[in-house]
Amino acid sequence: MGPAGGATRPRRFFGVYLLYCLNPRHRGRVYVGFTVNPARRVQQHNGGRKKGGAWRTSGRGPWEMVLIVHGFPSAVAALRFEWAWQHPQASRRLAHVAPRLRSEATFAFHLRVLAHMLRAPPWARLPLTLRWLRADFRQELCPPPPPHVPLAFGPLPPRILASKRRANPCADAEAQRNQDSEAPCTLCARSLQDEEGPLCCPHPGCSLRAHMICLADEFLQEEPGQLLPLEGQCPGCKNSLLWGDLIWLCRMGTEEEEEDLELEEEHWTDMLEI
Repeated sequence: MGPAGGATRPRRFFGVYLLYCLNPRHRGRVYVGFTVNPARRVQQHNGGRKKGGAWRTSGRGPWEMVLIVHGFPSAVAALRFEWAWQHPQASRRLAHVAPRLRSEATFAFHLRVLAHMLRAPPWARLPLTLRWLRADFRQELCPPPPPHVPLAFGPLPPRILASKRRANPCADAEAQRNQDSEAPCTLCARSLQDEEGPLCCPHPGCSLRAHMICLADEFLQEEPGQLLPLEGQCPGCKNSLLWGDLIWLCRMGTEEEEEDLELEEEHWTDMLEI
């Protein structure tokens, strides 16, 4: 089986966050948004429209970013998640979620919607992380997140892709590939020369190097009918691997860091007077 074409490299940060209003006049209001830079984005919200904040948060601060979901493979994936979280009643993926109850706080309702989103396709199969930025706001989600979605706490670590490039577990395999472009895929025995970067097992001593599609097919033998694996057993060392971690680790540091392009974080939904 040949290499996968057009594989997405999850090099950049894409997150969808929940703001909580601390202003006594508007306390309890929430706002869902998309960001590539959480620290900058919350400053923009608290700075008002002139500082790049959204229309619905301007003049109502201070706002606190209490949680963020990250790990999306692209900006489009994150923006679709954001839109569905903002408009659950309009999303066909969330038709089973009951509308907000009259006695239900807005914050609690948004957590309830989030809980169902993390269990609904296609988001249930993404390598997402749910991070509570404010532990005092933490509540248990019902239903709980899938087992492969970790809970994290505290502020996001600094950007580490560039500073930890040398820690790339596939660096040795990449060097070997440069020396021997005819090296075969462990699973299909075909050449890896056209692969952007073979997937490599991060466990020491394991020699697995495979096309993405070959390893995906191997993992999906336990889940027929699915397109994206969640986890599987390494064919080489037999250790358990999370697919999202495998992709991230083996893409880390495989190319020079590009200048971080600005994304338009305010879009048409900010202009709706809801």
